[in-house]
Amino acid sequence: MSGGRVRVIGLGPGPADWRTPEADAALARASDVLGYAPYLERLSLAPSQRQRASDNREEMARAREALALAAEGADVALVSGGDPGIFAMAAALIEAVEGGEPAWRALDIEVLPGVSAMQAAAARLGAPLGHDFCAISLSDNLKPWDVVARRLSCAAEGDFVIALYNPASKARPQRIHDAFALLRSLKAGATPVAFARAVGRADEKLTLTTLHDADPGVADMATLVMIGSSETRWVARDGARPWMLTPRSYGAGRWASIQASAADRSVAVSALDWIGGRTTITVTPSRRAASIFG
Repeated sequence: MSGGRVRVIGLGPGPADWRTPEADAALARASDVLGYAPYLERLSLAPSQRQRASDNREEMARAREALALAAEGADVALVSGGDPGIFAMAAALIEAVEGGEPAWRALDIEVLPGVSAMQAAAARLGAPLGHDFCAISLSDNLKPWDVVARRLSCAAEGDFVIALYNPASKARPQRIHDAFALLRSLKAGATPVAFARAVGRADEKLTLTTLHDADPGVADMATLVMIGSSETRWVARDGARPWMLTPRSYGAGRWASIQASAADRSVAVSALDWIGGRTTITVTPSRRAASIFG
């Protein structure tokens, strides 16, 4: 066709050194860089590169603009925070191709992976994704809330670790509270919970707590919320925040009974003795010892 191309690029959630070399190379050669304005502010682009910033809710318009530019011969970088294939621009671009100009289907298009918010949070926390997990967006802008609630219920019933994306915005301040109310009716109160905000950036903040004691109001759109399974536990460390661990094996049994016991006592504990007499879980309720900074 025109010789133009589109690269959908994951910037990762934080610093530039979390970007892949492939992503940096694509950014360096792009003639036009499109993205949500705060994402573009994280980049150091050449004066010759055209920056095209847009609002967070303008994904489809941004995708169509990228395709139109590529059809005219431009080398386009369409950037996303985190990984572009997880609740991000890859889906918007391919939807735009599907419903757009027939010629767009012949364009040179690639999706370049990035470090997701879920992966970055997991790395900071230790190993919360060591067993089966799922990711659920709490945004009900493009799907009804009853679908979100049903998926939360199924994830809790299946005993997955749950990573919550898009937990709260100015337009949706109540949904994270609704989600926690639902999960508290389905899971043990002692379930470990972490709020990982702005991981990798200067204002990074980790709040470690339990499902019973969590304050959902600490979450915003820069927060990834990690909710453990029945096997997830805290591993204490001398002089450092505990690790969040979901072991690779499943079904120890005793852990579930410990959780149930702790829930019955309204989580009035600071440490639990796990299998083998090892004190390996430290629960820091967010309402009594608010936050732990990474």
